[in-house]
Amino acid sequence: MNAVKTIQLGKRVIGDGQPCFIVAEAGVNHNGSVAEAKQLIKVASEINADAVKFQKRTVEDILTREALQRPYVGPNSYGATYGEHRQKLELPDVAYQELKQYAEARKIFFLASAWDLKSAEFLDTLGVQAFKIASADVTNLPLLERIAHTRKPVLLSSGMSTLEEIGEALDVIRACHDQIVLLHCVSTYPTEPEDINLRVLRTLRETFDVVVGYSGHEQGIVVSQAAVALGAAVVERHFTLDWTARGPDHEASLQPDGFQKLVTGIRKVEQALGQPEKTILESELTVRLRLAKSIVASMEIHRGTVISPEMLALKSPGTGLKSSYLNEVIGTVAEQHLKLDELLPLDAIKWKRSH
Repeated sequence: MNAVKTIQLGKRVIGDGQPCFIVAEAGVNHNGSVAEAKQLIKVASEINADAVKFQKRTVEDILTREALQRPYVGPNSYGATYGEHRQKLELPDVAYQELKQYAEARKIFFLASAWDLKSAEFLDTLGVQAFKIASADVTNLPLLERIAHTRKPVLLSSGMSTLEEIGEALDVIRACHDQIVLLHCVSTYPTEPEDINLRVLRTLRETFDVVVGYSGHEQGIVVSQAAVALGAAVVERHFTLDWTARGPDHEASLQPDGFQKLVTGIRKVEQALGQPEKTILESELTVRLRLAKSIVASMEIHRGTVISPEMLALKSPGTGLKSSYLNEVIGTVAEQHLKLDELLPLDAIKWKRSH
């Protein structure tokens, strides 16, 4: 087992023994509206998410001219071309300061993923306390290096990446600092349960000796809650005000009521995880005394009788001699008279044997 791992994220300690850090991934579910983005922040804070996260792109820097001009017509499209569609889903730079201040006023951590160098520079200047890096950029080592040099904590998603590629990415970041959370992620929308492989959380933890988390794209909340039981210190899920809205991510997002249930469930999982020591709880003692088995006389036994197996039975309550002492009592000489169903005394194991 690796040593206890934690990182500092603003005022929060994240990692082993700490409450799960729950990120409401607003992404581009604001549909290009600042008012909608503020509403996402407001609702995320009301349902007790720890952080709200957006996505920052310089569209012309991350797509080829051909990709920008590719026709993009469909029920989720916001433009005639893919470039127009992506541009419509971007918030203006001036909006980010307003959104960051609004999040701080609502006492919710503000995050954004930087998809290119200009966006990374912008977010750093904006004063974000940490960076999220999308799975698409695990192999974008120049971007990782620029972000690492800010020496701010990094949440790195690992979808569609090999262990070797993840290792290379971590090496770049660790050349500057070790404040990293590595998020297990499967980059399909929505992800089918059989493709999620939550046991990868343990693989990532043991391979890279890092705080691990889970960024999920599945439907429902059970898998994300299970991730916490398997060691996820961070859980990130897409969040929307209306999953039927037009846009690329709404359908794979949780609505407020679903996200609230996710948060509540994670906190219950944390309570249930408790401590690793096995003990008898004080609340169990009365139940144990009532239901556990004791050694009793299955017939009347006169004093001086050699105890044979057929003279004994195991019955509740558990206030008498434990059933595990049965073989130690057989073959001893009764030192007192016992009635049918009478519990053997606790000192019966000290009775002399018949030979």
